[in-house]
Amino acid sequence: MTARVGVVLFPGTNCEHDVLAAVDRLGGDARLVWHGDAHLGDVDAVVLPGGFAHGDYLRPGAIARFSPVMGAVEAFARDGGPVVGICNGFQVLTEAHLLPGALQKNRGLTFLCQTVELEVVTDRSALTRGVAPGTRLRIPINHFEGNYTCDPATLADLVDGDRVVLRYTDNPNGSVGDIAGVSNEAGNVVGLMPHPERASDPLLGSDDGLVLLRALLASAGARLPAATSAAP
Repeated sequence: MTARVGVVLFPGTNCEHDVLAAVDRLGGDARLVWHGDAHLGDVDAVVLPGGFAHGDYLRPGAIARFSPVMGAVEAFARDGGPVVGICNGFQVLTEAHLLPGALQKNRGLTFLCQTVELEVVTDRSALTRGVAPGTRLRIPINHFEGNYTCDPATLADLVDGDRVVLRYTDNPNGSVGDIAGVSNEAGNVVGLMPHPERASDPLLGSDDGLVLLRALLASAGARLPAATSAAP
């Protein structure tokens, strides 16, 4: 069976079709889910893509967090379903308290649009399943409020619990601990600021993002019922 990935569309989201194309390229079945729906449909994984949900008014993700679909996302996550928030989606997940910490303005108050090098810290997450820790990836960032912050106790919990998923090798935005992505305790909910869907084709400069998206599909596939063999 093919893993089905729901890509949540908020007003102001602008990376949804990039995610759809990347998932489809890997053989997944990606479909849009409207933020106003109270259900996700028949999906095996969920992606909250990048953009400017509700124009980032108030603060990024603060309004999107109350969209009807987020109740279904939270229930899906509680049930162990893989949920990934990319850039603005990461901000939404922190606002919804599905992930700890918060994203604040970049060091130097500068908008960043560049390719960065990341190091995979753990393979114990829905986004790095089967990816060897220490793997280096070149993936672009595109954000103004991507500076991850949390209190010292939370940082210690993230490190001790093997919940730092990705780190910058050369921190571009001031994120505490060079953090580029984190997970919840179970590892099924992951947020990251870099855009793997924008590194899904060598013509884009890198296809390293497929490493992460392929891992997401593997995590989603693990939830599928085993295929039954045809009777002889």
